[in-house]
Amino acid sequence: MINDIKQSTPDYGACSPNEVYLMANTNPDGLTDEQVKEKEKKFGLNQIIKGKKESVVLGFLKNFSSLMAILLWVCGVIAFYSGMPQLGIAIWLVNVVNGLFSFIQEYRASRATEALNRMLPNYARVIRNGREVKILSEQLVPGDIMLIEEGDAISADGRVVSSTDLKINQSALTGESNPVQKNNQAVDSKNISLLNYTNIVFAGTTVSSGDAKVVVLKTGMETEFGKIDELTQSVKEEKSPLQKELDKMTKEISFIAISMGLLFFLVSIFLVKEPVAKAFIFSIGIIVAFIPEGLLPTVTLSLAMAVQRMAKQHALVKKLSSVETLGETTVICSDKTGTLTKNEMTVNHIWTPNGEYTVTGEGYSSDGKIIIEDSPSSNVNEKDLGFLLKCATLCSNAKILKSTAENLKFSVLGDPTEACLSVVAEKFGINLDENKLWAKRLKEFPFDSERKRMSTIHQLTKSIYATNLISITKGAPKEVVELCHYSLQNGTISELNEESRKKILEANDQYARKGYRVLAVAYRDLKESFASQNSINDSTSESIENNLIFQGLMIMSDPPREFVEESIAKCHNGKIRIIMMTGDYELTALSIAKKIGVVLGENPRVVTGKELESLSDNELKDILKNEVLFARVAPEQKYRIVSNLQEMGHIVAVTGDGVNDAPSLKKADIGVAMGISGTDVAKEAADMILTDDNFSSIVSAIEQGRAVYSNIQKFLTYIFCGNMAEATPLLVFLLSKARIPLPLTVMQILTIDLGTDMVPALGLGVEPAESGVMNRPPREKTITLLNKNLLIKSFLWYGGLESMLSMGAFFFTFLVSNVGLNNMSSNGSVYHQATTMALGGIIFSQVGMVMNSRTVQSSIVNFKLFANKTINLGIVVEIILFALLCYVPILQIVFNTAPIGLKGWLYLSLCPLIIIIFEESRKWYLRKYY
Repeated sequence: MINDIKQSTPDYGACSPNEVYLMANTNPDGLTDEQVKEKEKKFGLNQIIKGKKESVVLGFLKNFSSLMAILLWVCGVIAFYSGMPQLGIAIWLVNVVNGLFSFIQEYRASRATEALNRMLPNYARVIRNGREVKILSEQLVPGDIMLIEEGDAISADGRVVSSTDLKINQSALTGESNPVQKNNQAVDSKNISLLNYTNIVFAGTTVSSGDAKVVVLKTGMETEFGKIDELTQSVKEEKSPLQKELDKMTKEISFIAISMGLLFFLVSIFLVKEPVAKAFIFSIGIIVAFIPEGLLPTVTLSLAMAVQRMAKQHALVKKLSSVETLGETTVICSDKTGTLTKNEMTVNHIWTPNGEYTVTGEGYSSDGKIIIEDSPSSNVNEKDLGFLLKCATLCSNAKILKSTAENLKFSVLGDPTEACLSVVAEKFGINLDENKLWAKRLKEFPFDSERKRMSTIHQLTKSIYATNLISITKGAPKEVVELCHYSLQNGTISELNEESRKKILEANDQYARKGYRVLAVAYRDLKESFASQNSINDSTSESIENNLIFQGLMIMSDPPREFVEESIAKCHNGKIRIIMMTGDYELTALSIAKKIGVVLGENPRVVTGKELESLSDNELKDILKNEVLFARVAPEQKYRIVSNLQEMGHIVAVTGDGVNDAPSLKKADIGVAMGISGTDVAKEAADMILTDDNFSSIVSAIEQGRAVYSNIQKFLTYIFCGNMAEATPLLVFLLSKARIPLPLTVMQILTIDLGTDMVPALGLGVEPAESGVMNRPPREKTITLLNKNLLIKSFLWYGGLESMLSMGAFFFTFLVSNVGLNNMSSNGSVYHQATTMALGGIIFSQVGMVMNSRTVQSSIVNFKLFANKTINLGIVVEIILFALLCYVPILQIVFNTAPIGLKGWLYLSLCPLIIIIFEESRKWYLRKYY
């Protein structure tokens, strides 16, 4: 796999171009048609083979096969068998509507795309039979001679056999934004990984500049691109924590409901002496009372509404269950470039022998100024500074595509480090086109990792501090300064002594410690050394890069994203760890991490990819217990870090944008891909996509996730307290040995569960996050949805209050009607009024309960009482539905109800107030003493 698997034997990278032709069984004229056919049979097409995807039908059916859904299907069957088809149909309709809703939401969000195949180009240029031809990329075979040039996407892994100024953008594989210089020279492969080979190019990468001839070595799934996809596909999709919680809760609810049903069945037969058939129907009513039929649609809508809110905050969630997973996140493994930073290199300072300059403005916009001693450069005639900026821009290849009406974002072709040099030149007032005309480029000596510098030769139309022929060199300060014998200061060229040299390097170290990237710029007058064009053509970097005249240092940084520090602080407050995993250098990663607050300690551990290779899993776990960040890491190493964090019990969110990030995105509990800079591969593997590539959007999404879990517990409390009030009348009936008639019928219970309770419960599901939700740690895994505290609060406290009010309403009816206990059953009209009042007692108590449930401990006085429109609508629906049950004749027949009088309405109107007073008293006590 990438970065630790060397080129298979033979080692093409360590061979000369001529040896590569022989070892690959090809030649400069390319393969013949017969050879191509043989290789196609042996190696197959150059395609990424996707695993078999789940069919739409199977995905549809999954929404009807959760444990809770199965329980409701069974309840419906039992209802039909018990002679209550209307009950069975109602329960089944809940399942059908919920399943359809879930399927539509997830289908819209997660329609799969063949992202890997789209990333590979459609065509490739090759040499076959001695002629250049254009073929479909899928027809490439090992041994083909592939031709690539600037702007091309590369279709296969191959060895460069000839090149001109070739630079490859490998960010999709490595995560590093800087283009990599490639050539045809053999490498010493003993201590370098495959991606660091300077003569190998990879499928899925692009050509930033130059051109090359490449011998194809690997195609299809054998490419590094294919290996990453294979690793991604091998990751099995697991249930989210919420899905596991709901499954566990369903089993617990089923056990409670069935146990209570069986108990009441036995009591009905042996204590009340009811017939078996009647006792069975009665036990079904108990089971229905204890099963929250509205739970699934309420959870689904709560998640869907959270998805909509998150979309407005630039986070698109592909799977509903992922929303709550965010709320449980304990660790965020984040990339640096483009997520925590803007990926827009910006020159912040310029250091010259004349003095230090500050540059205002960020990114690739030319808005900004260059300031020395608080005076804008436009008011200061800085000839040395202008010459420095002109030279720095001339010795660069990057291009900036300006923003347009269609695309408001600046984009860069080439190295972002070079792009920012053009920006600072424009801030000074230099016209880039005129600058190129003034100094025509004659030759370039590209940057390489050994020299750590780049040089160009230019013919000037008008001389400044030199004759009309100069060379310009830019690169690492230490390496460039060593080649300088002179310096330019105040228009005068003077010898560079040791004191001046030391001063330059001290300035470099000072900026480097602050996390800046520093480039040195120097030039040389070549007129006396090179008299003709032929001598220039024959020149080498060694003959050019000496006796240089030092001009200055360009100090730059990748600015942090807006609000990222604030968001990181929120994570720390919420006990969420942030671990940076980047392909960048360790010092750069550490300085950025300190600057934006990712690490807070004085000496955090920085682990490089090379060091990580030598660590065992146990050693890695020990390191992960403390503050750490990872630099120069490979894709499978990110995957390994995530796996170890999960084994330690963490819920892990991972950010990424490249092909190399896909395995870790898929492995994570919640994979987060970048919507702007992210590849289609990363987006396909992720659970969530950030449309603005901003880390702050993740934090907002986590806040929504925490709110969702809290809301689920709120409406569970609301539903279960109603369930207890529904079961109490049945218990009274049994314990009285049927002397007290049944205060609530099965159909009336169903009216509450699937009618009056539904809309208010949905309202609780969309309740916004309470203040301070990000000041609490993520919930512990030991704390479950259906925990002891919730059950006690729901069944004993809230359920007890509602039960007393409901049964009080039942007996109140007989009391005001002057009907004694012994005559309850015989007086049919009063009995129907009493059951209607018992039903109303629960419904009106639930009105008070839904208002109480909006907060966990805060008083309802402290927030806008009627801000939740769904709850307001639910209360109105409850009251209207109850009134219809009271006064519509057909409904009276179906639900065994009757009209109630003014006294009854007065009693019921007091129920919400009583519930609110008792609950507010409890919350006041908790706030004061706990």
